[in-house]
Amino acid sequence: MSVAEPRRIVLFRHAKADWPEVPDHERPLAERGRKDAAVAGRKLADSGIPFDLALCSTATRTRETWKLAVQELPHRPKTVYEERLYEASPGELIAVLNETPDDVRNALLIGHNPGVQGLADILAGGRSEGDAQEGASHREFHPAAFAVLSFAGSWKSLEPGTATLLDYWDPSE
Repeated sequence: MSVAEPRRIVLFRHAKADWPEVPDHERPLAERGRKDAAVAGRKLADSGIPFDLALCSTATRTRETWKLAVQELPHRPKTVYEERLYEASPGELIAVLNETPDDVRNALLIGHNPGVQGLADILAGGRSEGDAQEGASHREFHPAAFAVLSFAGSWKSLEPGTATLLDYWDPSE
């Protein structure tokens, strides 16, 4: 694949989590979260994006979100469970994405707020197609929401302001 071809990244916030008496990392999905994760998976499938790689936080709620969403996709991408995505800042998320091999064209990152929303905001730097920016930036990035961004170049070149927000989906709308 040429690095000149556009790449897409989907930033996917985990679905609604429950609040049992367990450490934060071990919180499971709530019933609504399980439903929303499957719906988000269907919306990802409808996007037609053929994912090559999924990077998923090791937290229970992100792993459960991915397990339910991926069942809706036409093919399962390679999945890497990455500890560094848990409680990561946008800068830390970019550092992980910069390590993505250049043969990956389309990647999905399943993570947490505020990092996921912050990353969508700084990668796009206000650039969007249509009304996608209004959805992602001017409202809360709810559980199970995702943003689709596009950029040109290698994964190592991904940095603030280098992407365009193509789409935003929120289960609460």
